[in-house]
Amino acid sequence: MGKGKGDVKLLGGWPSPYVVVRVEIALNLKSVDYEFQTENRESKSELLIKSNPVHKKIPVLLHGGKPICESLIIVQYIDEAWSDIGPPILPSDPYDRAVARFWAAYVDDKIFPAVKGIVVANGEEAKVKELKEVLVLLEEALILKSRAGEGSHSSEVMKSGTLTLHLGPSFHGSR
Repeated sequence: MGKGKGDVKLLGGWPSPYVVVRVEIALNLKSVDYEFQTENRESKSELLIKSNPVHKKIPVLLHGGKPICESLIIVQYIDEAWSDIGPPILPSDPYDRAVARFWAAYVDDKIFPAVKGIVVANGEEAKVKELKEVLVLLEEALILKSRAGEGSHSSEVMKSGTLTLHLGPSFHGSR
């Protein structure tokens, strides 16, 4: 792959393929070499429990032996730690970053649960309707942002690829 700043290890696997893939995409965008350690939901490793003692869940990024937890936080960390490598993940403008973070949180809070609900309910109609509603809202926001035009704050959020990074893994499936 490429450059890194010290040893980098990603703890991931099921049941969280979406958020783990998000971190992998960010690491690959920045050309960071990393080791992937698959975690087992039933038998969590000592390293995972030590690295994330509060939630004891994946993903966890270890950089130089220091743990960073929660996928959105990890992606932001990757963007800052390797700011001199690869394309920026978040926009440089503070307002644009805030907007990008809002939509990333929307994906986590609304879209991931809706997709999971459909899978668990075997396509139950009410769950499908719920997913359609949250996707329509996201689509309307994206259309408004694309119409905002070049050079606008909305345009910068769209160009940064932040939404793609956060939304893409929800439709990716497993590793």
